[in-house]
Amino acid sequence: MRLLDLYCGAGGAAMGYHYAGFDEIVGVDIVPQPRYPFRFILLSALDLRTGPWDGWDLVHASPPCQPFTCLRSVFDATKYQDLIAVTRLRLQEIGVPYVIENVVGAPVRPDLTLCANTFGLRSYRHRIFECSFPVVQPAHLPHVVRVNRRKQNRRAHWDAGGFVTVTGDIGRYVGPAAMGIDWMTGAELSQAVPPAYTKFIGKQFLETVNERL
Repeated sequence: MRLLDLYCGAGGAAMGYHYAGFDEIVGVDIVPQPRYPFRFILLSALDLRTGPWDGWDLVHASPPCQPFTCLRSVFDATKYQDLIAVTRLRLQEIGVPYVIENVVGAPVRPDLTLCANTFGLRSYRHRIFECSFPVVQPAHLPHVVRVNRRKQNRRAHWDAGGFVTVTGDIGRYVGPAAMGIDWMTGAELSQAVPPAYTKFIGKQFLETVNERL
């Protein structure tokens, strides 16, 4: 199965699809991604007429989330465009099954809302997914472990069994257990999709395909 990964970042979403069973993955981003774990093309994700857009079984897109995130004051969201609507339109024009991922509050149809805690990860990172194929929403487990408070020693909190918000320098320290990712920088982890999310989605997509055969 072939996956095209738009706005791919450092490859958190791509790795999940790989775990689900996709054997050919190509990432596209306008920013170089030296740690992307699969084939990478430096290109605008919206340049669909000149890119390698034919023959894909599924397209995943993670347009910039900065205009919608609760941390937009940190990112200076004014530097980022809302590319969700134009991305959706292009994907519908292509006619290939797709997934659009973004943060809670973004103008994405929330067919799925996923939390890291659901997958046994020590984080509460929430992401919503618009899927052009049927998906099942898993139970959202209660947030029973406290996330570290501001000015608290984040490493001490983590080492004592707490959860953290994966941003900045703490990322490399907690990435494997909080995100299921061990190849990214802290900055890349701050915006990554845990692979467990897209593994869950990818398996449902493959089941849908198999049912049609």
